Amino acid sequence: MGHNINLSNYKIRTDLAIEAINDDINGVIVKTENIDKVKVTKVEICEEASSKIGKKTGNYVTIEFDDITDYENSKKVEKIFSEQLNNLIDKININKEASCLIIGLGNSKSTPDSLGPLVINNILVTNHLFELGEVTDGYRRVSVLTPGVMGQTGLETSEVIKGVVEKFTPDFLIIIDALASQSIERVNKTIQMTDTGIHPGSGVGNSRKEISFETLKVPCIAIGVPTVVDAVTIVSDTINYMHKHYTYSKSNYNNPRNKLMISSPNYLKEKIILNKKDKETLLGIVGTLKENEIKQLLFEVLSPIGFNLMVTPKEVDFLVEKLSLLIGNGINKSLHENVV
Repeated sequence: MGHNINLSNYKIRTDLAIEAINDDINGVIVKTENIDKVKVTKVEICEEASSKIGKKTGNYVTIEFDDITDYENSKKVEKIFSEQLNNLIDKININKEASCLIIGLGNSKSTPDSLGPLVINNILVTNHLFELGEVTDGYRRVSVLTPGVMGQTGLETSEVIKGVVEKFTPDFLIIIDALASQSIERVNKTIQMTDTGIHPGSGVGNSRKEISFETLKVPCIAIGVPTVVDAVTIVSDTINYMHKHYTYSKSNYNNPRNKLMISSPNYLKEKIILNKKDKETLLGIVGTLKENEIKQLLFEVLSPIGFNLMVTPKEVDFLVEKLSLLIGNGINKSLHENVV
């Protein structure tokens, strides 16, 4: 092309560990299982890989699903989420009597960022009842906090949380926040939980101070759902889908099965091997670039003119409400033995 793409400033905006790892990195252990059409990926990042991929040492669990707007599917994902959260709590040696502070990060007035505060609305709070001596066996002390964002309070979120933790000394924290993804397929269809804590706003380029065991001296479990992607990701994914659609259509042009279909077949469900010639035929010079080079080029084009926007689906209000109910119920079942 006669032009070197040097995008050292470009950082892929993702909070998901599974999007940061690749097969070339040593020190990453990945285990994947499918539970009733729900994909669960467990990632353990060791110290030697941490700096290379920009993720902290620890355990990450990612749950991927197709639809939670249907009641049966929602309950299925909720059950799996609750079980995986229980496993993570056990993994960091939290006992059944340990008290928990649940923190809902985000801005309640911004729908894509309102997941944390909305989850808090669905949490069974018991700490005050323990003070009154009105709690039976099978429940643990749970309190909640929605610290807001600096634009609302003028206060650094991590400092607000630190003050509350020092005053009320919970045994562990659960922190809920909206995340960013580098794949449009995962938006509102993925839940990640980790024992490494969280950097609020890191996925959207507005990173605040870290909330973790290192900063608070209390075990922290972070739970999040990607609700936004940037424009670079959307355009890059669209180019990739164009390649797949072109290759699939060319290979199946005379397939009798397709001619009997009322609607076009879903090429994403087929295993498609892309070849260099197809890419070049469809998009010329752009088709010769690797995926990361396409993203870098798009970043170079969109960022200087301010068009690398953060984007969320139009039905995000409905989906965030469903997700907050699912996560809230799942947390209640994990923390309280008597909640079923």
